[in-house]
Amino acid sequence: MDVKGHAAIVTGAASGLGAATAKALAANGAKVALLDLNAEDAGKLADDIGGIAIGCDVSSAESAEEAIKAARDRHGPARILVSCAGIAPPKRIVGRDGPQPLENFASVINVNLIGTFNVMRLAAADMVAQDVLETGERGVIINTASVAAFDGQIGQAAYAASKGGVASMTLPAARELARSGVRVLAIAPGIFGTPMLFGLPEDVQKALGDSVPFPSRLGDPSEYAALALHMVENVMLNGEVVRLDGALRMAPQ
Repeated sequence: MDVKGHAAIVTGAASGLGAATAKALAANGAKVALLDLNAEDAGKLADDIGGIAIGCDVSSAESAEEAIKAARDRHGPARILVSCAGIAPPKRIVGRDGPQPLENFASVINVNLIGTFNVMRLAAADMVAQDVLETGERGVIINTASVAAFDGQIGQAAYAASKGGVASMTLPAARELARSGVRVLAIAPGIFGTPMLFGLPEDVQKALGDSVPFPSRLGDPSEYAALALHMVENVMLNGEVVRLDGALRMAPQ
């Protein structure tokens, strides 16, 4: 699918992977709606790239429904969805204070997994009702998993479980929506230079980058965006989770 002229939705678009993806889509002619809890920062970026910003809590059915409607009212039904919204608070199952509070685990699942499904179901409903393009497609959905889905570290049980869920639902979603010409994919990034990681000390950031076999550095969000753009354009890509990690395999800690 050529993105030019099509409506696109990006969640978690105020920063990091989502911001880079929104920029890439807009640069290639898409009409981009930037969804994020941080509507102020999303608004600044939207102004820069000619998109629109909409405040959205992806884990809330009502908030997501309102956001998708607002995007639809401005740009028409989206043919492209890239979900980047997520959280990654580290927490051991059993720490010095005892067992991890259940609400900690639930909050990560609610944002990363349920939030991803929430937006996907709403966007897919709009996509399947659209006319078929020359390529036979009606839409493309790209979700964000993580290498933690496959080799999660100590303290990442909730995060790994949430991203494992995103990876696992890729194929059944692709199979179900195939008859409507909607493709479903996921990207599993390794260690990327995002605001979450930049909060760590510089020596820790360097050590993390050095742990990547090649290239031995942090991934750049623009590289995630480039893969997302290629996924939209390559009709044969469907039902796949693609690792974007420089051959990194995470150690236990």
